[in-house]
Amino acid sequence: MSNIPETGRTPRVTIRLVAIQIIVFSLLLTLGGRLWYLQIRNGDEYTAEAANNHVQQVVHPAVRGSILDARGVPLADNETRLVVSASRTELMKMKDDGKAVLTRLADVLDMKPKDVMDKVRLCDAKTAQPCWNGSPYQPIPITDEASPKQALQIREREEDFPGISAEPTAVRRYAAPGDANAAQVLGYLSPVTDEEIKKAEDSHSPLLRSDQVGRNGLEREYDDQLRGKAGVTRYEVDNLGRVIGQAESQKAQPGANVVTSIDARVQAVAEKELDQAMKDARKEMDRNTGRRYEADAGAVVVMEAKTGRVVAMASNPTYDPNAWVGGISGKDYKRLTGKNSNYPLLNRAIQGQSAPGSIFKVIPTTAAVNAGYPFDGNYNCSSSFSIGSQVFKNFESKGYGPISLGRALEVSCDTVFYDLSYKQWQKDGGNKPKKHPADWFYKTAHQFGLGKETGIDLPNEVTGRIPDRQWKKDYWKANKNGWCKYGKKDGNYGQRIAYENCLEGMKMRAGDSVNYSIGQGDTLVTPIQMATIYAAISNGGTLYDPTIGKAIISADGKKVQEIKPKSHGKLPMDGQTRRQIDSALAGVATRGTAAWRFGGWPQNKIPMHAKTGTAEVYGKQTTSWFATYTKDYSIVMTISQGGTGSGASGPAVRNIYNALYGVDAKGGIDNKKALLPKPQATLPKIDSDGTIQDQPLGPPVKAVGRRDEQA
Repeated sequence: MSNIPETGRTPRVTIRLVAIQIIVFSLLLTLGGRLWYLQIRNGDEYTAEAANNHVQQVVHPAVRGSILDARGVPLADNETRLVVSASRTELMKMKDDGKAVLTRLADVLDMKPKDVMDKVRLCDAKTAQPCWNGSPYQPIPITDEASPKQALQIREREEDFPGISAEPTAVRRYAAPGDANAAQVLGYLSPVTDEEIKKAEDSHSPLLRSDQVGRNGLEREYDDQLRGKAGVTRYEVDNLGRVIGQAESQKAQPGANVVTSIDARVQAVAEKELDQAMKDARKEMDRNTGRRYEADAGAVVVMEAKTGRVVAMASNPTYDPNAWVGGISGKDYKRLTGKNSNYPLLNRAIQGQSAPGSIFKVIPTTAAVNAGYPFDGNYNCSSSFSIGSQVFKNFESKGYGPISLGRALEVSCDTVFYDLSYKQWQKDGGNKPKKHPADWFYKTAHQFGLGKETGIDLPNEVTGRIPDRQWKKDYWKANKNGWCKYGKKDGNYGQRIAYENCLEGMKMRAGDSVNYSIGQGDTLVTPIQMATIYAAISNGGTLYDPTIGKAIISADGKKVQEIKPKSHGKLPMDGQTRRQIDSALAGVATRGTAAWRFGGWPQNKIPMHAKTGTAEVYGKQTTSWFATYTKDYSIVMTISQGGTGSGASGPAVRNIYNALYGVDAKGGIDNKKALLPKPQATLPKIDSDGTIQDQPLGPPVKAVGRRDEQA
């Protein structure tokens, strides 16, 4: 028994009890404060959040607007198809991740089970197409070509197909009226990604998981206008998920229609003529290589000369944009993007870069005049031009003696431009340039708008390249180490060039300037750039931003927003020089290098102007260029590894003009056969129900929401 008195324990027990009471009181006070904060201070906020937990929303996709040609003919619209979709969320809840369900589905749809399963897997860096690059919570389309019988089987046997739906849905249709494919111009759609949803959260047009967005062409450029706004219906549900009422409903707002300056009839002719020109080129023998021309790619642009609006734009090889509708198959994806595809997704009219050859000569001609050389002076057109031990030959080694700059354009005399550029190079200091060299030939090219984007309303336009002094320095810095490692003084051609570049690749050498003067060397241009330049020569000197969109018209036709032509500059030439060049280019078509392609053309009624170009490319066959204009249109065509300008591209360009103006083989003009003797001035009219009026050909059609018979 302890000897400590009982009274000795009392103070310690009392202290402990007090401490415990303080702790308990503090906890109660904290809990009370937290309860006040949640129920009174922020009660409304949490009540609203709790209510939202019992609201489910159903999204009603907006009908996407149509893309119309200048007369109102749909190039891209919508049709209703029976779409079979799978809910990945529901499938993942199953023990086998839904494999059994997808296998049964494949049997009903007459598809391979693997193909169906590939459709619902998510895309990542390691997963090849086909796969789903949209939200994993969004229904994933398996096919948009289900028959009514197949859809009925799925809906009647819901217990066998949990997570699978078969519903009539509006899907994109690329109509190709009159075989006007216009694939690279139109682009295509694919599901929105989570990153895009997050990026658009605070924009005026937020994205929903059910949205499809434009991935290329006009579909991407005008996606905001075409997409519209999805409708949402919110339902109140109880804890068991049963609907107990409707909270609110917002109707879907259909997208607007984009009217383009494309004429579907001219587009079809341009595509056909480009394709035929390439096929014909492949039948011709290349004397330089001893084999037939490959003619592996090409492009053509038809542009309104006075506005910069594009009437037709074709790129070859091409593809069917309908391949993307409903999700692209692995076979189609490989065909469009694989190593052996030749990349048909590229729009070579705005993304194809190559040396322009002699169609570039309007630029050094202007540069020479601005540098003080008279247009009508005498310039020696010899068969060759020498700088030290290096000899630069005229095309086919022809010589014409003393001629003017105009005649040099007509017969495309290289040596005249060699001489002029060499003299100007010397004036600028040669290998030891002045501190501020004039660089007329390079400066003038920039003033013509080369080396930068034209501003066309299509995504991913490239800039081309003007190899001026700054470019030479930057390029040398980027490649010096590789050149020095590979180059050899006495090696093969490539090694000798690398050795030379290693030592003085930063310098503007005489050979660089001479090659540049005829559109060779490191110069790169695009067809749209050259079409813009030749259109400017035609219209008096204004460089317009090329445009394809002509107007945005609301789905009910009540709101019309015209897209006006915009200028990005003037040609760096006075009126007299423009008239002299204009006259010389008319001479090219009547007595120069293009005359044999315009025999019988009604020159007195529709003056034709042209310039041929045959660009040499190291390791490849020559590139064919043909640049032309009338008072109404500019047409430029190019064919990679296609041969000469007038030989490969000339006949096709002539045929496009024949179709535009209704010109027959004898030079007669039949206005009834003329597709577009003058650019389309008026806009199509759209009624409140989406019907397009005033189409010159065919019955009225629906601009949006077209429904096929099967659906």
